[in-house]
Amino acid sequence: MKPVIALVGRPNVGKSTLFNRLTQTRDAIVADFAGLTRDRHYGNGRQGRHEFIVIDTGGFEPDAGSGIFKEMAKQTRQAVAEADVVIFVVDAREGLSAQDHDIANELRRLGKPCVLAANKAEGMQEGVKLAEFYELGFGEVHGISAAHGQGTRGLVELALEPLALPEPDEDDDEADVNKPIRLAVAGRPNVGKSTLINTWLGEERLVAFDLPGTTRDAISVPFERNGQRFELIDTAGLRRKGKVFEAIEKFSVVKTLQAIESANVVLLLIDATEGVTDQDAHIAGYVLESGRAVVIAINKWDAVDSYQREQIQRQIETRLAFLKFASLHFISAVKRQGLGPLWQAIAQAHKSATRKMSTPVLTRLLQEAVQFQAPKKSGMFRPKMRYAHQGGMNPPVIVIHGNSLEHVTEAYRRFLEGRFRKEFDLVGTPLRIEFKTQQNPFADKEG
Repeated sequence: MKPVIALVGRPNVGKSTLFNRLTQTRDAIVADFAGLTRDRHYGNGRQGRHEFIVIDTGGFEPDAGSGIFKEMAKQTRQAVAEADVVIFVVDAREGLSAQDHDIANELRRLGKPCVLAANKAEGMQEGVKLAEFYELGFGEVHGISAAHGQGTRGLVELALEPLALPEPDEDDDEADVNKPIRLAVAGRPNVGKSTLINTWLGEERLVAFDLPGTTRDAISVPFERNGQRFELIDTAGLRRKGKVFEAIEKFSVVKTLQAIESANVVLLLIDATEGVTDQDAHIAGYVLESGRAVVIAINKWDAVDSYQREQIQRQIETRLAFLKFASLHFISAVKRQGLGPLWQAIAQAHKSATRKMSTPVLTRLLQEAVQFQAPKKSGMFRPKMRYAHQGGMNPPVIVIHGNSLEHVTEAYRRFLEGRFRKEFDLVGTPLRIEFKTQQNPFADKEG
């Protein structure tokens, strides 16, 4: 699973600027879930071959007694509890404050690895201006400028160093018949994730053991069905009692994000009695952005009447329109209804996500699509598509080469996607199409 870095500090020290720098975006909000007071923002970062999740927090006031500042402090403690390492951000220009001391004491109490970053240090003599921050007791003070990108790369390296991350496997996305299918069950609290999981495990009676996970008690459960091995990545709160940090809410966003990232297939569970909510749409959006295969299941279908069923189907068509490629199932985990077809859909989604597509077939399909409907002209130029090949899997990536492909419209991209999906029976997985404009690929071989 991706490591998690939490940015903590008092207000206006530049945490959000650093967050945007690490995620390489301006707004950088990947998952801003409804119901989280005063913003814990989650974003994806990457340095070299290592990817990580960054959590941006509001200004931290550990001793806040009531009101919004108490809620912000609660959110920051939640972020620290979820994180593998904390970057404590202070203001190099304003200098050390009493509030910095309070935050330092609280971070020591929470006991997470911590790196101290003095922001806004551009143009300053570090030895002189940063010396006072050694009082906080976190060792080396790292002068950075989030606004200019100065020192941020080294800061991330220092933050990730204690975690001893393994080198990413270049062939991780390749299909391997010997590997179990990693299945994450994601959804809001109380949608029936635990009930569904317990129903599965009770039916199969093949639970071997629980694999201990990260400090956030992520748990994976191996089991087998009809000869196919699965690894269930739990987001349903199956954690040891007494090990849960007091401030952690029932819904741990970072746990869900990590489960999605590490899965081959995500089962998005939605509560029929509540309909499709903002949180459901946010989770679905993150699944799509992560490129994971997905199956949608509407749970508690037996508990709603015909009018509610009609409303839910409309909500799915409008709020989850971007997941049209996913198969939709109506189930009851309690009554064990609809679970057989659900397993078939999960297997089909995984098969689609890892399907191999040959270059000759892709090129033939491309040429047939162009003959059927040519792309529109843009000014004097019409995009010319020469050949296509597979650029990756899980999710499948199709790379199309040709000339003036920057003028291909979004509508034509969708037209091509439909043709490829139909030919290869791609159900339940995103399909990414990349266009590469180039000169004649054989030009270098002439003469």
